[in-house]
Amino acid sequence: MTDIPVSQLKPRPVRPRDSASLILLDRAGKTPRILMGRRHSGHAFMPGVMVFPGGRVEAADRSMSAYGALAAHTERSLLTRVIRPSPAKARALALCAIRETFEETGILLGETGLGAPPTSSPHWRAFAEHEVFPSPEGLHFVARAITPPAMKRRFDTRFFVADARSIAHQTDGVVGPDSELIETKWLSFDEARAQDLVWITRTILEEVAKRLEIGLEKDVPVPFYREQRGVRSREEI
Repeated sequence: MTDIPVSQLKPRPVRPRDSASLILLDRAGKTPRILMGRRHSGHAFMPGVMVFPGGRVEAADRSMSAYGALAAHTERSLLTRVIRPSPAKARALALCAIRETFEETGILLGETGLGAPPTSSPHWRAFAEHEVFPSPEGLHFVARAITPPAMKRRFDTRFFVADARSIAHQTDGVVGPDSELIETKWLSFDEARAQDLVWITRTILEEVAKRLEIGLEKDVPVPFYREQRGVRSREEI
């Protein structure tokens, strides 16, 4: 048996990190608009392109106090094809989407008039300061996608949609030339299609458009995108 030089061995794929992304939807006008942001060109992952706010799940997302709960069918879909599924995991994914939206755009989603949510985590401090309880009950799970195995950074991302009426507060100064998102825009679907988008962002955009026609609240299968042996696939969960 001939030894294969270490330099020729294929590295094992990086295990994807649980993450979540949020598509904010404004239906106040005749044409629905969604919020997108342009990533800083200096980022190693998806530099300079338009994306939906999002990022990886943090430990604090599992313990953060929240108002309301996920719909039963949303929780079920979130826990399909998942290792060690639990209601706490589904809840953490939804809260991650809300937290990441604040960290990247300054927008806090949730309920006011309930006082400050208890938390000792710096990730959630702004919600306590502005007395906003994050609320997962208004989130609709619309797609899941795993970064291809060849990528150095991989994420198992769950995409949610929330109505812009859920915005409780907006903090200025979060978006800018030195931030993760250098600009944000409310775009119609046609305007979003004309942006510089990577394949998966464009694909999720079309999935959201389809769900709007069906009804966000409907209990329907959720598309699951991934790549295996170099072949992209779309399943339903």
